[in-house]
Amino acid sequence: MDTAYGYGPQTRPHGMPAALRAPIEGRTWREFLHLLLNLPLAIVMFVYAVATTSLGVGLLVTFLGVPVLAAALAGARGLGSLERARARALLRLDVAAPEPVRPRRGGLMPLIGAVLKSGASWRHLLYCVLHFPWAVFAFCVSLVLWVNAWGMFLYPLWHWTFPRFMDQPGMQLYGSEDGRDRFYLDSPFEVAVTSGAGLLLVLATPWVIRGFAQVDRTMVAGLLGPSRLVTRVTELESDRGVVIDTAAADLRRIERDLHDGAQARLVALAMDLGLAKEKLLEDPEAAARMVDEAHGEVKIALQELRDLARGIHPAILTDRGLGPALSALAARCTVPVTVTAELPTRPAPAIEGIAYFTVSELLQNISKHSEATAASVDVWRAEGRIMVQVTDNGLGGATASVAARDGSGGGGIGLSGLAERLDAVDGLLVVDSPPGTGTTVTAELPWRAQPSSSPRRLGPSSGS
Repeated sequence: MDTAYGYGPQTRPHGMPAALRAPIEGRTWREFLHLLLNLPLAIVMFVYAVATTSLGVGLLVTFLGVPVLAAALAGARGLGSLERARARALLRLDVAAPEPVRPRRGGLMPLIGAVLKSGASWRHLLYCVLHFPWAVFAFCVSLVLWVNAWGMFLYPLWHWTFPRFMDQPGMQLYGSEDGRDRFYLDSPFEVAVTSGAGLLLVLATPWVIRGFAQVDRTMVAGLLGPSRLVTRVTELESDRGVVIDTAAADLRRIERDLHDGAQARLVALAMDLGLAKEKLLEDPEAAARMVDEAHGEVKIALQELRDLARGIHPAILTDRGLGPALSALAARCTVPVTVTAELPTRPAPAIEGIAYFTVSELLQNISKHSEATAASVDVWRAEGRIMVQVTDNGLGGATASVAARDGSGGGGIGLSGLAERLDAVDGLLVVDSPPGTGTTVTAELPWRAQPSSSPRRLGPSSGS
């Protein structure tokens, strides 16, 4: 099978259950170390934030308060960089740096103003303050749980230290100061029960630690990363780049098809008609044959131009909508395809076009690579989204991360290219393709209705 459908990485199942594996996993120890480091670093950040902010606010009666506050915010951003690096190393959380401070012009005062206006800087300062009480709580609880859990679990190995070095039979569970009513864990049964209770704590403590670490992840991602608005702008800029690259690639494809196909054929046709014109008086029969051949070339050129126009935007899609266009597309597929389109109204032309070409690319993949004997295309609307699902009974094993590389060196853009195109319009591509059981590719697009000037409805359409 060709590489339009690729195989994803295989995961090796663990022989030990997760509950038994958690206390000895590297993740647990990394997160526990992160919680232990929280306290000293949180103390430094809290003291810094409170001291510098108080100093800056106190000096606001003079001009010195403004640069002091700006310096406090700049220092908080530096501490935030340290926290992001620590989260990346110990929590395996990769948080992007927030948007940099960009003054509109050079100079010290514009820079100070930009720092004070930066929401990311104030979020860093807020993190320095809010993280302190949480760090104290998480440090105390996780350390007490960890030490007591392992201490109780390993009690049979070290309970002998009490009679030898402390002059008591075992660990004291309770008792009065005057020495009466004291209870020691010294009998074999009591030692075993203590170790069993410690084992339960050992198994439970990693999940408490992971819960605490998740709170840290939330605080780092929410306060030390870029804002949602900046993230959305970055995504839109990336999507715009994908759209521009896709449009440029389509234009190059159209230019290549015109140059290698219809244009070359029309040039040859013009030369043949020129020769026929020269032979018209000398050899009318030969000229008639050449004109007849030229007529055949014209028909082929017209068919190539129709195919090219259909590849740009098929007329049936504009005139009749997505259901009939997909039925016509399925009729040209080498594999029998059943099409079902249930849309209450027609979506916007751009969404129709993307859905059409998504199905076209998937059917090409099925024809070339899947070795399927049947396929189906289903289109419906669900909760403000248009859903497109293409299923085949072929070899399976497809992944959305592998691009198409067919033998001709051209053609399809592959599943990865489809995923990028859909992502550019806030769409989504999901591939479900267990090896040997066929492939189901689901594309999800935002529903955008036709303009009010085009109120045509699209009823259910099915064909094969």
